[in-house]
Amino acid sequence: MTEILENNSFFFIALTVVAFCIGSACQKRWKLAVLNPILIGSGIVMLTLSVMKVPASTYQAACQPLSYLMTPATICLGISFAEQVQTLKEHLWAITIGVTLGTICSLGSVAVLAKSFGLSEVLTVSLLPKSVTTAIGVVLSEQAGGIGAVTTVAIILSGIFCNIAGPALARWFRLQDPVAKGVAYGTAGHVIATTRAMAESPLCGAVSSLSLTVAGIITSLVFSAVI
Repeated sequence: MTEILENNSFFFIALTVVAFCIGSACQKRWKLAVLNPILIGSGIVMLTLSVMKVPASTYQAACQPLSYLMTPATICLGISFAEQVQTLKEHLWAITIGVTLGTICSLGSVAVLAKSFGLSEVLTVSLLPKSVTTAIGVVLSEQAGGIGAVTTVAIILSGIFCNIAGPALARWFRLQDPVAKGVAYGTAGHVIATTRAMAESPLCGAVSSLSLTVAGIITSLVFSAVI
């Protein structure tokens, strides 16, 4: 079966799309944050690969065309940014300071926890860029000697956690201003959490889009100093 599928990219691409659609349908049907399309879709794909005994490397190679869409999809978040550009200018300094401090705290906390638990340098490097979008985080990790797959998992889990727990945490810390919430979503949960921010309000989504971009730039600049 594996030998047949190795040359059949359409099957794996279709599996990915269908799995995501199932996840989206579940979330729309029951409207629960925990039913995240990415979480459900990933589970369906992993279960399918496990049952069919298909190596992850085979699936990854077959789905490479989808990976090429990751960067332009991230860039499309700039649409919401353009629509709210005037309001963003008014809060630019607050957003920049908030994202900078949040990014430094993210990198610093991972470094401290990794050292406390005795993680190897490879795992530490792989986990450090957990709060930026995959297109940036994986490149930073691999260039520093990290494991791209570990970085990808850490980034996805961080985003899903922020997407699910973000609203509750915002209420807990009494974050009511859409600008403040957007900074928190974008800095801590990149693109996945930004979808939650966009669902709350156009301004929150725009701030989150800007924040994840700034967080990616700052992480790229600070990353080498942390490691």
